[in-house]
Amino acid sequence: MRNYTFSDLIQQAIAGSWRDGNGKHRMKNSNPYSNQPLGDVQSASADDLDQAYESASRAQKEWININPYQRRDMLLKTAQILEKREDEITDLIIDELGGTRLKAAFEIGLVKDMIKEASTYPLRMDGQILPSPVDGKENRVYRMPVGVVGVISPFNFPFYLSMKSVVTAIGAGNGVVIKPHEDTPVTGGTMIVNLFEESGIPSGLVNTVITQISEIGDLFVSHPLNKVVSFTGSTTVGQKIGELAGKYLKKASLELGGNSALIVLEDADIDYAVSAAVFSRFTHQGQICMSANRIIIHESIKDAFLTKYKEVVSSLTVGNPRDDETIIGPLINKKQVDTLMEIVNKGIEEGATPYLKGSVNGNVVSPTILTDVKPDMTVANQELFGPVVSVLTFKTDEEAVKIANASDYGLSGAIHTEDVERGAELAKRMETGMIHINDGTINDEPLVAFGGEKMSGVGRLNGSNSLDAFTTQKWISVQHSKRAFPYS
Repeated sequence: MRNYTFSDLIQQAIAGSWRDGNGKHRMKNSNPYSNQPLGDVQSASADDLDQAYESASRAQKEWININPYQRRDMLLKTAQILEKREDEITDLIIDELGGTRLKAAFEIGLVKDMIKEASTYPLRMDGQILPSPVDGKENRVYRMPVGVVGVISPFNFPFYLSMKSVVTAIGAGNGVVIKPHEDTPVTGGTMIVNLFEESGIPSGLVNTVITQISEIGDLFVSHPLNKVVSFTGSTTVGQKIGELAGKYLKKASLELGGNSALIVLEDADIDYAVSAAVFSRFTHQGQICMSANRIIIHESIKDAFLTKYKEVVSSLTVGNPRDDETIIGPLINKKQVDTLMEIVNKGIEEGATPYLKGSVNGNVVSPTILTDVKPDMTVANQELFGPVVSVLTFKTDEEAVKIANASDYGLSGAIHTEDVERGAELAKRMETGMIHINDGTINDEPLVAFGGEKMSGVGRLNGSNSLDAFTTQKWISVQHSKRAFPYS
């Protein structure tokens, strides 16, 4: 088993063939820390995309006719191959998206768990036999794959957030076409195709098109062979995809932005809450949709919390993601850096205090802690996709919930308290898809429903939710005795 380099993997993976696309643009890929080029590929055209969907559809008919136990074993073999290639994949994650070694290990662990969960799907395509008010009728309801699934993945956790939909979709019997983010075409796309090729899954079942919207327009969503579109990314793009999915009557799973709140009640274990808050904000430079953008602290413990929080945050190693000690590496590109700093400066102009002010060195941004933040400030209302956090205070439980809910987003959250039932009752009032008592805001488990409310998305994935997302139900009735019709 050889190691794969970017030059091996930065190609279109369409219909079992590795090649350049037929589009108009040469798409370049670079290391976000060093800005050194990693490779480039000719973009995929609309015709290339059509070939990818046709391939996924053809291979799906072969795939679904393979014995489900064999399909399970192929998926388990994929997990075994991943374990053998973990060092190589770690390097790819570090180089392509600036993930630290700690982040790479975290992401790869999530992928392993998701593959193992999806390997159970071929044996869970169960059906039902239901009674009928009509004499002599047998109602059979079959769970069926939808056929072909289109997956659009982001740059922050590209390996996991692609695989989360890809492996569950093929586990449910579908073919797949992936459109990875332009900044992470390998870890979010072609590396996944390569893993499945090694495990013996039919050639062309999973395809990757590296392209731009200017090349393909709406075709990724509107293509007639695409029955479900799974998108993870910004709310703005998700709204457009949801609109297109509705127009073409597609099923859409949309996992979008977040503005998660971590609430610290007055009876919380402060040291533990600080640890959870640091992990929840600064893991992968804050480039996680579940990251705690807002720390909401009871006013009676504000000073004690902030003193310890600043001490820990200031100690985080910032710099080269290849260094084992680094916690905060680079943001994905300069555009993200500029956007983040515009929001920080706007927050300071609006009255926020830079309790800790980070510096910018290339794409590496040191941590910033903003205090005296009010709920109506820009920094409290926009997703901060970087190592910046807003700190707000409250007096009562009701005020804490009100502040937390004063957001268009509702993805994740956390509450820290000695009284877990008090926390659970407050959690019920939070307008968010997921919330964790005495934990961080960053959680994703293979069996538990994952998804958001409000502008944070539509639908749920993981476990039986993913099985539902990528399958449909077919009613077949059998009339065993002649039925009496009202005429003829």
